[in-house]
Amino acid sequence: MTSRQTVIALATASDVPTLARIYYEVRLATMTWVDPSLYRADDFASHAAGEDILTAKSPDGKILGFISVWPADDFIHMLYVEPSSQGHGVGTRLLQALPDWPTRPYRLKCLNQNTRAKTFYERHGFRVTGNGVSEEGAFEEMSNADYAGSSFEASDFR
Repeated sequence: MTSRQTVIALATASDVPTLARIYYEVRLATMTWVDPSLYRADDFASHAAGEDILTAKSPDGKILGFISVWPADDFIHMLYVEPSSQGHGVGTRLLQALPDWPTRPYRLKCLNQNTRAKTFYERHGFRVTGNGVSEEGAFEEMSNADYAGSSFEASDFR
């Protein structure tokens, strides 16, 4: 399947169990430096509360990944793709589906040890604007726009 066949849509209540599974399983598989007991299968509901969530689905309706944005400040909180769909343009399609992408300034945090994610975001125009530390480890603040003169505090990130 090509990324062009990927269907982007707003998440529905019936998508939530699959989104929660992807969120849980990809974090466990990717963030191996984090104590796995910090992750729970039911984290998704509380972590995504109040966020706008888009899904990427195959033409037959299988969820391939999702992106969540805290709309008050265009903060990309989560972008997760099923392992079997990684490297096939799904993450790119999710970014491209964001309102006014790429001219609208979005920001995010990326864990330093998640080098694959950092490379992905840099390829899509994100640049480091600061850094901080969370319970999952050190992270870099990134933005796809020039925030000259603006500084973010670690507490700005959910």
